[in-house]
Amino acid sequence: MTDWSARLAELAAAADVPGAVLGIWADGNEIVEPYGLLNRRTGVETTADSVFHLGSISKPWTSTLIVQLAAEGRLDLDDPVVNLLPEASIDPRITVRQLLTHTSGLDGDVFTDTGRGDDCLERYVTLLADVDQLFEPGTAYSYCNAGFVLLGRIVEVLDGRSWDASLRARLVEPLGLEATVTLPEEAILHRAAVGHVATDGATVSTWQLPRSLGPAGLIATTASDLLRFARTHLNDDRYAGMREPQVRYPDGAGGITGIGLSWRLYDWGGRRLFGHDGTTIGQLAFLRVDPEARLAVCLLTNSGKAPALFESVVDEVFTEYVGVGVPAPPQPAADASTDDRHVGRYERASAALEVLRRDGKLVLTFQATGDRLAFAEEPVHEYELVPAEPLDGDHFVTRESAGQPWVPVTFEPGYLFTSGRVTPRVQG
Repeated sequence: MTDWSARLAELAAAADVPGAVLGIWADGNEIVEPYGLLNRRTGVETTADSVFHLGSISKPWTSTLIVQLAAEGRLDLDDPVVNLLPEASIDPRITVRQLLTHTSGLDGDVFTDTGRGDDCLERYVTLLADVDQLFEPGTAYSYCNAGFVLLGRIVEVLDGRSWDASLRARLVEPLGLEATVTLPEEAILHRAAVGHVATDGATVSTWQLPRSLGPAGLIATTASDLLRFARTHLNDDRYAGMREPQVRYPDGAGGITGIGLSWRLYDWGGRRLFGHDGTTIGQLAFLRVDPEARLAVCLLTNSGKAPALFESVVDEVFTEYVGVGVPAPPQPAADASTDDRHVGRYERASAALEVLRRDGKLVLTFQATGDRLAFAEEPVHEYELVPAEPLDGDHFVTRESAGQPWVPVTFEPGYLFTSGRVTPRVQG
């Protein structure tokens, strides 16, 4: 067997990731290997019991609560959301299932801080009256954080307690999770990671997203606890349907073929996986599960440079255990020309993107806007747009920096699609 401690150390150092924990569960055997520092500013060492933000890996946890409630007959996945939350001023056709699959059409990156009280989700829901509807419910896919806050609020209403309390009562305590938390006053009781930005590796100035985003991205935990959560999705029949394909994923990056009930579904060399990624403020987390091999692998990191580390270390883990690795990312096409048909401005909640031509090349600028500015460590970023296959003038790739994986950017009539999100064209 590979010495995963040594390999993680080598690959994390090469990727300039300050701290990480690799977790592997292979049909009864668990390996947890820590590396580096939790915080470059303080020099605190990463250990196996260190707590990292999961970011959007929180979404399958919230979905699990919804599926439990459905199994209890408390709701139906095809119920209109407004039947369960009459105060929600959203399209009355939107269903619970559409929230779970990011097909509601809500412009979902609403990061408004509605306070630290237990009423923060209730207050957040009232804000959605002002949120744009990007497309007709059920007709397309666009990643939607707001939809998962709505799901968390449904949990609160049906359970009669806060989302955090339901999470503890329904998952954390029954599974015996010893270090799974949602609030900073809980995390400080553990060895907690601090994020580092991708550009210069500096520590972040804000540790956590607003509490109102809890059901979408506020769980923090250890690799061991995350693996135990993944195992319950292998062993509990109530959750098998969460891995059934519901919608196609538009660009197929990373081997994603579709979306289940919040789980992302992957094809890695013919092997069918499920999992999710998470990004918060300078912390990135990754989870992949192979049900046939009964293999679960997670990587928790405190760096915006983590995608390159994920591609290298998880590729090696899966290659050793099941003979297939991480699918190759899309690549730039050779000697492809570009035109100016996509030059213009694109906007969605909390983000303004602009495509412009500079020095003969296409550049994509990203500007955080609105409430996102409260925690955006790098509010402005520029990316070169490079043509990719198929060479039709609509398919491009870009990347965070040299050494990081390429990611697709696709232009459709009236919008661009990247990072799983529809961003409408508003000018040009």
